Amino acid sequence: MANCGCEIDIKSKEESKVLIILLLINAVMFITEFTLGWLGESTGLIADSLDMFADAFVYGVGLYAVGKSLRIKANSAMLSGCLQMTLGTGVLLDILRRTIMGSKPDSEFMIYVSLVALIANVICLVLLAKHKKGEVHMRATWIFTKNDVIANLGVITAGILVYYFSSAVPDLIIGCFISAIIMRGSVQIIKEAKVAYHSE
Repeated sequence: MANCGCEIDIKSKEESKVLIILLLINAVMFITEFTLGWLGESTGLIADSLDMFADAFVYGVGLYAVGKSLRIKANSAMLSGCLQMTLGTGVLLDILRRTIMGSKPDSEFMIYVSLVALIANVICLVLLAKHKKGEVHMRATWIFTKNDVIANLGVITAGILVYYFSSAVPDLIIGCFISAIIMRGSVQIIKEAKVAYHSE
């Protein structure tokens, strides 16, 4: 029974269960954050919502890769990294648009919505903790979720500063910060995916 593959099957089922839960949490938070971010004119919230969308996609791709070959897992991580890079660029373009056209972010929206998002991401991080040193597709989910927690804290900070200074500048700065985090995470996982791909 030592080579029956039972352990691999159990591991795959565990990964699938975790990824399904994370996918649902992030899908709901994307819709919530994007809607409220748009209504509250907050670049930080919109940036964070797009990060939630990217993560939902990452979890979906990771779910597809569970139990598959290392090549498929590496390709899945690579696709996830490229999507994150695209969204990071999109956030920068939105920041440029809001800088030119102006915006009046709602600080209360930013703080309260980001607190809910922070709780959701901490739950995701706890669920992923035992998989953070797993194969490349699971490491990708860990990296992006960890970055989400940092982004949530950034938006909360921006909300406080927007309220204190009555200025949209902190929101735009945090939007740039979140974009940088997204891109850094994408570069990291793309590198890991390349290593996994060539080590097959």
